[in-house]
Amino acid sequence: MSYHAARADGEAGAPLFLTFHGTGGDEHQFHHLARELMPGAYVVSPRGDVNENGMNRYFRRTGEGVYDMDDLARRTAAMADFIEAEKKRTGADRVVAMGYSNGANILVAVMLDRPDLVDDVILMHPLIPWDPAEQPALSGRKVLITAGRRDPICPAAMTEALARYLEGQGTLLTVDWHDGGHEIRQGELAAIQAFLG
Repeated sequence: MSYHAARADGEAGAPLFLTFHGTGGDEHQFHHLARELMPGAYVVSPRGDVNENGMNRYFRRTGEGVYDMDDLARRTAAMADFIEAEKKRTGADRVVAMGYSNGANILVAVMLDRPDLVDDVILMHPLIPWDPAEQPALSGRKVLITAGRRDPICPAAMTEALARYLEGQGTLLTVDWHDGGHEIRQGELAAIQAFLG
């Protein structure tokens, strides 16, 4: 499966920086931000190919927080193939990925299935409403979660459960909270800069 994507070429030997939009976003949502966060990197931003009432997503759901798990499995495999192809195309040794909401969720699914693909992972407001299997190959991966304590879409308790899981797999995990909801706040961008620095 090929995705429509925004691409910016990087310098020889530079990292690959992948961005994944939230529901209703597109390939431009974080593309320019990634270029600012990591100048000189290859930046690739795929657009989700599921249409939900006119909004782009990376996989289907049957309700708020209720995922079509068969569809998620298929699209996770397709996204893993896409990332692998972009790694080969760019020749990047280091891969950084940043996703928001639905984009964070496809990114977690890829991490669980193919932990070899991405080195540093930024998950903004992820929602993982299932119990992942153990994945010891995640050990040593750098992960940042940013979240809102009053997020009605990604409840804090579920964010905390994901954090406990990732710590249990041996990731180098940082969690950055703000007191708001599902919106991205300035402090999250500062946490991302610190994580990448």
